[in-house]
Amino acid sequence: MFEDHKAKKAAEAHERALADWQAQRDGCAHLLDVAEHFEGTGADSLLLGPGETVFLTVTECSLIEERRGAGHYAGHSQGVSIPVARVGGRSIRYRVGVNKGHYVQGTPAPTAIDTGTVFITNKRVIFQGTRQTRECAFAKLIGFEGDDAAGSTTFSVSNRQKPTTVHYGPDLSDDFDFRLDLALAHFRGDVGPVVTQLQDELAELDARRPPDLSVPAAEATPTAAPEAAAPPPPPVAPPPPPVAAPGPAVEPPAGEPPPPPGPPPTAATTPPGWYDDPWKAAPLRWWDGAAWSGYVSPGR
Repeated sequence: MFEDHKAKKAAEAHERALADWQAQRDGCAHLLDVAEHFEGTGADSLLLGPGETVFLTVTECSLIEERRGAGHYAGHSQGVSIPVARVGGRSIRYRVGVNKGHYVQGTPAPTAIDTGTVFITNKRVIFQGTRQTRECAFAKLIGFEGDDAAGSTTFSVSNRQKPTTVHYGPDLSDDFDFRLDLALAHFRGDVGPVVTQLQDELAELDARRPPDLSVPAAEATPTAAPEAAAPPPPPVAPPPPPVAAPGPAVEPPAGEPPPPPGPPPTAATTPPGWYDDPWKAAPLRWWDGAAWSGYVSPGR
């Protein structure tokens, strides 16, 4: 029973590993197909330039920029306070002294300033929101950095002092990164290395396919020992001649020793049949092919 449980657990683990591998391979094969055949689509809500196509559209994205939080006053003051009047039962005082404090600005923090749609084309990345719009042209792109855990990408371009960060969520990180790389490859005109890299990854996945489990031979369930095969029945003796049907066995008279038998027929050469009775108790006695029987016959 323990071996059966162990084998079942091994089979379940193998099925999970095979399913994970198949999912990875299907995903890689899909990316390879996109890299080989996809060249972008149009967009109804975006004015595209000549030869410009859209490689990815992501809605409900956030535009992130650093904004300072609330500041506060830090420091102290010193001096004296002199009462000068009293109005409505409240004292009015005149203060004389010096202020030695200062105002501290809030710490800058990434803040979502707008929500909208991000377009990746083969020439630029555009954020189109309800209040803000940003464009990062590939021709002016200095660099970009993706944060897959946070699901955001920051672009630095030469025509803008502050970087532009768009947040789309960690679930879309892999697809966003791939489409951005593919769009940049089309912009540069070197899609071939992207295809080659995906082909190598697919070949590596095929080499790491979980091996099939060998099915062990089922153990025989202990059963009762089979009965010994019955020996083959002796050859059926031919029926006695109709004219000499065997009579009852004739025994020698009591008190008298039986006469010495004659030489028996040779078993290897003599077939069953009626032969001279070796004891002379009757004219004929039946030979069964191996020994004399108790059947005798008076003959014809």
